[in-house]
Amino acid sequence: MASKPVVAWIGAGRMGVPMAGFVLKAGYAVKVYSRSSASRQKLVSQGAQEALSAADSVRDAGVVFTSLADDGALRATVLGEGGALVNMRPNSVLAETSTVSTRLSEEIDAAARARGIAYLRVPISGNAASAQKGEVTALVSGPRDAWERIKPIVESFSKGQIYLGPGEQARVMKLVVNALVVNFAQAMAEALALGRKGGLEWDLMLDTLAQSTLSSPWLKVKAQLLKQRDFTTTMSTRLILKDIDLMLDAARGDDLPMPLTALTRQLLQVVVGEGYGEDDYMCAVKVAEKQAGLPTDHV
Repeated sequence: MASKPVVAWIGAGRMGVPMAGFVLKAGYAVKVYSRSSASRQKLVSQGAQEALSAADSVRDAGVVFTSLADDGALRATVLGEGGALVNMRPNSVLAETSTVSTRLSEEIDAAARARGIAYLRVPISGNAASAQKGEVTALVSGPRDAWERIKPIVESFSKGQIYLGPGEQARVMKLVVNALVVNFAQAMAEALALGRKGGLEWDLMLDTLAQSTLSSPWLKVKAQLLKQRDFTTTMSTRLILKDIDLMLDAARGDDLPMPLTALTRQLLQVVVGEGYGEDDYMCAVKVAEKQAGLPTDHV
C-alpha cells in the first residue's frame, strides 16, 4: 500500500486552520506556513511541523494546499523566485482553496505546467463554522488524475466534493454560488426590516422563513444566528466585497450585465461605511433596520 504523501499547508486563517486540522487527524504529515507565527502555532499544537517560509514548507511535499485571502496574497506566496511553485517537486500537486480570479488562476496553471506540477482549483463553499465541523463542500476542477490522487485528503475536511471539469470551472462555480449568497443576504436584510415595520415578532418571522419554500441550509443557519442577534464574523463585509468585485470583473470580461449584483455591491459598501467592514456581512440587517428607523441593539 502506498504511503501517504507529505502535505504542505500554506495559510492558517479561519478556514485554513480547521481544514488542515482534519488532514492531521486523518494521519497525514503536515508542514504549515502562515505569515503569522501565532496562526502557525495553532496547527503546530495539533501536530503539524512549522515552516518559516512558503518555499520551506513545500520542498518535501507531495501535495500543497493554499488557503489565502485574495489574488495579491496568492500571487505573492505562490509565484516568484521565493514562492512556493518554483520550490515544489515535479509531479507534485498544488491545490488552491481560495476564491480568486480566473485570470490569476490561469497564470498559475501555466506556471505549474511548465514545472511539471498538477494544479487543481479547489475553492471551498462554506464558512469558518462549517469548516470547523468538516461540513464544507469542495468545488474542484483541473486534471482529473491529480484530483483522484488527492481526493482522500480533501474528503478528510469536507462533507462533499464536486468535480466540475478540467479548467477553471470550479472558480466560476464559486462565483455563481457567492453571487446568490450576497444578493439573497441583501434581500433578506430588507425583507426582515419590512417584517419588523409591519409588526411581526422577530423569532417567529425567522422560524417561518426557515420552514418556508425559501428554506435552505444557508437560510436555516442564518435564521438561528439572527434570532440570537449573533453577528460574529463568518465572512467579513470587506472580504465578501472582494468576491463581488471578482464576479463583476468576470461579467465585464464576458459582456454580461449583472445590475442586481452591482447594486448589492453599493449597498454593502454602505455597510462598510457604517463601520461594519470587518464584521459579518449579515450586518446588512442592522443597516436596513437603521434606515427603517428601527432599533438595532435588540428586537
